[in-house]
Amino acid sequence: MEGNYFDYIGKSKAFKSELSHEQLKKIGKPNYNSISVDAASSGNPGIMEYRGVDTKTKKQLFIQGPFPEGTNNIGEFLALVHGLAILKKNNSDRILYTDSRTAMSWVRKKTCNTKLDRNAKNKPVFDLVDRAVDWLKNNSYNTVIVKWETKAWGGEIPADFGRK
Repeated sequence: MEGNYFDYIGKSKAFKSELSHEQLKKIGKPNYNSISVDAASSGNPGIMEYRGVDTKTKKQLFIQGPFPEGTNNIGEFLALVHGLAILKKNNSDRILYTDSRTAMSWVRKKTCNTKLDRNAKNKPVFDLVDRAVDWLKNNSYNTVIVKWETKAWGGEIPADFGRK
């Protein structure tokens, strides 16, 4: 960003998709009867947190962290499982959006395939990982997990922490 702060204050940068009209038509619009999840980490590994929001209103439904040592992929995985558990507990038919293909894969496989080594600093994160994996192995769910179409739907997922 060039210029000074006062050149940008109060001005929103309108999103314009780079996808063709045909591509946008094929993808369609997001389903606002949903929850969106995301994670943020400062460094990899680094300080990590995750949350879930109502896709339409962006009202925060849950947040965890910050944790002193985690990765973005771990946070995305934990956010997805947290979302699944809440939706199941509430007997909700809402869908669940994520922007992480990695987290989707880990949930499908019921594992957290991280390369991060366990240590005292990240024990709280791995306690949650173990709990999430256990939940996946011992629960069924009907929730549909959908990849957030960042290039089509106005940029970042609604749960984004906005720190890029």
